[in-house]
Amino acid sequence: MTERTETSPQRTDVPAPLDAVVVGAGFAGIYSLYRLRKDGLSVRVFEAAEGVGGVWYWNRYPGARCDVESVDYSFSFDDDLQQEWNWREKYATQPEILEYMEHVVERFDLARDITLNTRVTDILFDEDSLLWTVTTDTGEAVRARFVVLGLGPLSNSNIPNIPGIGDFAGPLLHTGQWPHEPVDFTGQRVGVIGTGSSGIQSIPEIAKQARQLTVFQRSPNFSVPAGNRDLTDDDRAEQKAGYAERRRLSFLSGGGSPHQPHPHGALEVSDDERRAVYEEWWQKGGVLFSKAFPDQFTSVEANDTAREFWVQKVRAKIDDPAIAEQLIPTDHPIGTKRICTDSGYFETYNRENVELVNLRKAPIERIDATGVVTADGRHHDLDALVLATGYDAMTGSVKKINIVGRGGRTLNDEWAAGARTYLGLGLEGFPNLFNLTGPGSPSVLANMVLHSELHVDWVADAIAELQARGASVMEPTNAAVEGWVEECRTRAESSLMSMADSWYVGANIAGRPRVFMPFLGGLGAYGEIIGKVAADGYPGFEFTAS
Repeated sequence: MTERTETSPQRTDVPAPLDAVVVGAGFAGIYSLYRLRKDGLSVRVFEAAEGVGGVWYWNRYPGARCDVESVDYSFSFDDDLQQEWNWREKYATQPEILEYMEHVVERFDLARDITLNTRVTDILFDEDSLLWTVTTDTGEAVRARFVVLGLGPLSNSNIPNIPGIGDFAGPLLHTGQWPHEPVDFTGQRVGVIGTGSSGIQSIPEIAKQARQLTVFQRSPNFSVPAGNRDLTDDDRAEQKAGYAERRRLSFLSGGGSPHQPHPHGALEVSDDERRAVYEEWWQKGGVLFSKAFPDQFTSVEANDTAREFWVQKVRAKIDDPAIAEQLIPTDHPIGTKRICTDSGYFETYNRENVELVNLRKAPIERIDATGVVTADGRHHDLDALVLATGYDAMTGSVKKINIVGRGGRTLNDEWAAGARTYLGLGLEGFPNLFNLTGPGSPSVLANMVLHSELHVDWVADAIAELQARGASVMEPTNAAVEGWVEECRTRAESSLMSMADSWYVGANIAGRPRVFMPFLGGLGAYGEIIGKVAADGYPGFEFTAS
């Protein structure tokens, strides 16, 4: 072998490193590509699905729609885009949201830098070159200075470990992995396991088709009617004329919508005024009901007034008082699990072809080829079974990738006792790697589209700062991470949110450490915090030259 000398030619078959690799082509990934490319960076996006859309590519189950108003659940970065797009309904359906996302990709010529049908398997940091190597299931490996994880907090379906689940002979469908072709339940006996958001949305639609629908309820949930309707030309004209102020208020709010809670607490007003306020927010629809008064998440007594109003409304919808009793949650304050948004969910139990099976009274013992066996000895004969069992939320999709940082540290090991971040963005020991809209940020407690924009703009500005300093990498200090973990913990414990066994704390996944994962304080407060960090020169981050 000839020893290499200073005059030996350099290899030319190794591609130059990219500036950034983005993992995921949902809202966060799409905007990451747009913004970073606009800043002059070379960017590549990898997406496991056959198309863009993230969770909205997969969630095609009957009745799937967003629980944030369509006018708000959309990008704000381009006013021409806001003015030209016409939303059809108050709450957009999955097909309309996907159509919108595909339109954005086409309008800004993003597809040429998105590689579909490609799952990232490994992300490895090289301490000599200070570059990341991103490897995919197709065998491709690319190097990049920065990695942006736009995986989404609700993108890893949770398949329950029920004995015999693989023995079922009929169609076994998960709401988070729904077939692209239409599913016809006409004349069939259908079972649905789970009454979270996807179950509550799909059950009324499936009941319209099925000969018999059996709902296996693990735990009842609070849900508020969407009050959905078609938008008129006048509605759209008014929305577009007021977009600037609507967006300003949304970015300052707790949840990323322009609606402001009542200025006084629920117990500071008269009974008549309190009921009028609740009625107003009931009419707004869905999850917004949890934002009527500012103390609904800090005072049990205030929360109880919201719960009592809700119970009265729901009892009036259900013919059988015994069924109503089983559909009313008693184990958590209202809103501490995300309030679902429905279209006729509770009324569905008035149908003759719908049966409710309370799994708290008779748990599922096993599934066999022809149905579900419960602990009371009943065999529920089924032709099709739907799993509306949610997601391994917040960290599930990150865990599926082998991410290795400094000193061979894996992110899975670092997060074994709970996710640890600084600002929900930076990870100690993982330089130039940013996680979007996940643990340590408002995440699913806020409008994910505006949240994505907030995060991506912060990351893009941080990269520009790094380059201006002539540095190669930035990463948070241990002290900064410890401080942020404590900040998130303190905020959660000062609220009612930790009282619920929700997927916010990973309670739906066996063996998951119980940690409240989102930042609880609202999108507006969070935006102020990360904005101040940037304005103050990024305290808590170390910048290192090559």
